[in-house]
Amino acid sequence: MSEAVRRYNRGARALHWLIAAMVIANLASGLLNDAFEDVIRVIPTHKAIGMTVLALTMVRIAWRFTWTHPPYPGTVTRAQALCARLVQGLFYGLMLAMPVTGWIMASAGKYPLSWFGLFDLPKLDVARTDLAYLVGREAHEILGWLFVALVILHVAAALRHHFILRDDVLRSMA
Repeated sequence: MSEAVRRYNRGARALHWLIAAMVIANLASGLLNDAFEDVIRVIPTHKAIGMTVLALTMVRIAWRFTWTHPPYPGTVTRAQALCARLVQGLFYGLMLAMPVTGWIMASAGKYPLSWFGLFDLPKLDVARTDLAYLVGREAHEILGWLFVALVILHVAAALRHHFILRDDVLRSMA
């Protein structure tokens, strides 16, 4: 890494990678739940991770207001910078919407909403017949697929910057 690489601060990098790992784990567990249903119950862990993502995303948003991200390299055009900001905004929206829609679904279920078996989280006042549940369930699935597509796009863009453009975009988050 060159000395000229401007990096995100440690807090931003830690939150980025921690949330990224949890989001990928939750996307995988959500998509593979049916396949593993007879082997292992992944949904309690899926719910706990989702609620953790919600809490850490709120921390990350607050953190984001306390610092400025490093400038993009000169090779990044205005259109690319705008696209990057749009993708970041979509990520923040999904990191909030996915856990909230999951919370709505879990609240209408019969099982407690447990945080890794350590304590129960409060349930929202939602029944399976409520419009909020029906919309939340549908949104959770649709947004999950959008999240998968956005993660793939984000990783592809980071790899393009690193291996093809050979700029410091990926290094700024390492």
